[in-house]
Amino acid sequence: MPLEADVLAAFPAEVQIPAELVADAVAASSAASPRVLVVLDDDPTGTQSVADLPVLTRWDVADFTWAFSHIRENNLKSAVYVLTNTRSLDPAEAAARNEEIVRNALAAAGNTAGAAEGKALRLGFVSRSDSTLRGHYPLEPDVIAATVAAETGEATDGVVIVPAFPDAGRVTIGGVHYMRGTGADAGTLTPVAETEFAKDASFGFANSEMARYVEEKSKGRFAADSVIVLDLNIIRAGAAAADPAISAKAIADAIESATDSTPIVADIVTENDFRALALGLEEAERRGKKLLYRVGPPFVRGRIGQEIRAQLSGEEAYAGNTPSEAGGLIVVGSHVGVTTRQLKALTEQHSAARIVEIDVEKLLGDSAAGYLDETVDTVVESLRTGDVIVHTSRLLIKTDDAAESLRIARTVSAAVVAVVNRTLKTFPPRFVIAKGGITSSDVAAHGLEIRHAIVRGPMLPGIVSLWEPVDGPAKGIPYIVFAGNVGDDLSLADVTRKLSNTF
Repeated sequence: MPLEADVLAAFPAEVQIPAELVADAVAASSAASPRVLVVLDDDPTGTQSVADLPVLTRWDVADFTWAFSHIRENNLKSAVYVLTNTRSLDPAEAAARNEEIVRNALAAAGNTAGAAEGKALRLGFVSRSDSTLRGHYPLEPDVIAATVAAETGEATDGVVIVPAFPDAGRVTIGGVHYMRGTGADAGTLTPVAETEFAKDASFGFANSEMARYVEEKSKGRFAADSVIVLDLNIIRAGAAAADPAISAKAIADAIESATDSTPIVADIVTENDFRALALGLEEAERRGKKLLYRVGPPFVRGRIGQEIRAQLSGEEAYAGNTPSEAGGLIVVGSHVGVTTRQLKALTEQHSAARIVEIDVEKLLGDSAAGYLDETVDTVVESLRTGDVIVHTSRLLIKTDDAAESLRIARTVSAAVVAVVNRTLKTFPPRFVIAKGGITSSDVAAHGLEIRHAIVRGPMLPGIVSLWEPVDGPAKGIPYIVFAGNVGDDLSLADVTRKLSNTF
């Protein structure tokens, strides 16, 4: 494994860029025609890097109209997240959902209720996906581009691909996407194709070099040598003069040739790199380039010029609401290694919590309904005296058939949702933590019946977000969205400890 310091030695130092500089550039471009980024988030964990933005789990025109109005009336940064959950869908379903969302967003943008002072909204579209490269690529940006063209006549020149998530140890250097080592391996870089994530049953891949990943996933439609690579020499072009404008020009110049959805890959190692990229993209769009974005979680924060929000305290998590005396509900569905280690640490440290395991084999059997009834009864009774940890059995049932793997995943997720929803209606918990992407999506939209929420900020620096439901039966209950593949072994316990009254 190469050392990060050695890989970075070939490139300039980062350019120091305040978030305010990006925010000012965005505001200037929005003066005549306000722009909102619509973030199609393929699982809800994309919100972990932002704060004080609206989140939708439904996407009717009226939902977008609410979000656009909420942004304007509260003077928020101009972005809204839409929880698509498409990583849990098959390709045809994912395509249909992306198309519907884009059409409805564009329709809402044309409503006077969605415009500021009578000015029509411009929409930018972000396809937010996994920082370890799992998801429906290039399907989702393809569908977004095609729908925008069909609805507006506007062709997409380039698709900017930025999977980096430095907060969680994912960085792109020299066009290669890496995972940072931890513990004894701190300071090292592992190409992401050599990690467990590349072996995903539904979205596996073989290439860590992003241009070759694009060629692999597009089945040769985009050859590796046709991909524009914005390496750190370009992103940090202003380093010698300490001038962000030089970087912005270099980025915009490099994108100039993009046409017909040309893939554009960007190196990112630090927050300053995100901000340099944002200024360059702003300049490219000012010149007339039409861009879509396929990105990891922190991109939007950098693109809109939002400061990094400090982690929320337990007191801040309950601000404006009176916490229940009931126990909290921690729901764990992800099966990646870090989640299993976090679950082990939580159960070892939180001796007062009741542990309820959902046996996946029983869910797939003939007596699933009766088994679910028993599980709900156990959870409800246990919440009366303390926290409850509900987790699926750690034995992952896999098949060689991607569609069958998704079917099993859906069956398990449906059971988790049923447990959460029936518990909520019977004895509302003090808080809810959902661990895992598909798990947290389904728990939000169906288990807690959240339609509109505000992401308040992170519970851990940059990686775990707190949503405040603004409607439905979960209103007033802090909801914590916790990706399966982030944090160290103690992170789940750390978040639970902040919220619990028995830990």
